[in-house]
Amino acid sequence: MDFLKDYDIVLASNSPRRKELLGGLGLPYRVSVLPDIDETYPTTLQGEEIPLYISRKKAEAYRDKMGENTLLITADTIVWLDGKVYGKPADKAEACAMLHALSGHTHTVITGVTICTLAKEVSFAVSTEVSFAPLSDEEVNHYVETYKPYDKAGAYGIQEWIGYVGVTGISGSYFNVMGLPIHRLYQELKHF
Repeated sequence: MDFLKDYDIVLASNSPRRKELLGGLGLPYRVSVLPDIDETYPTTLQGEEIPLYISRKKAEAYRDKMGENTLLITADTIVWLDGKVYGKPADKAEACAMLHALSGHTHTVITGVTICTLAKEVSFAVSTEVSFAPLSDEEVNHYVETYKPYDKAGAYGIQEWIGYVGVTGISGSYFNVMGLPIHRLYQELKHF
């Protein structure tokens, strides 16, 4: 892993899942989180354009805080179904509505990642198809009440109870659904 030894690797995310996944690579890194980064995007954007736009926007917010040897990693994840984006739910009602929309359907989880230094920037998006069994009101309410998935795109964590009982199939990266396509990130870091 000497190819990154000259960099101060910074993960710009508060997500415990992203921290766990990046930590799994065995790379030394630190976390830096700026408050109140604007995550809005033009309504004309579709699918993977949305998390790519937001990951780049997050990276831009850190530019003036970066040193010469800083290697910054930013990411954004959305759930995409029938031309509609499902981000983080604002409250219980919205979380339940999202899960009912996903119930019995296959949706796409898309994560946009930006890796940058002061001299170079690379962005990419990874998509994973996730199929859900039909979920009952009782199952949805139990999950939202117990796990409070308000910090998760699409109002669910695949690694939690709802993933155990609801996910019938996945095509693509499981870790992408958790919030960071770690295999692709590793490949990009090797070539960075």
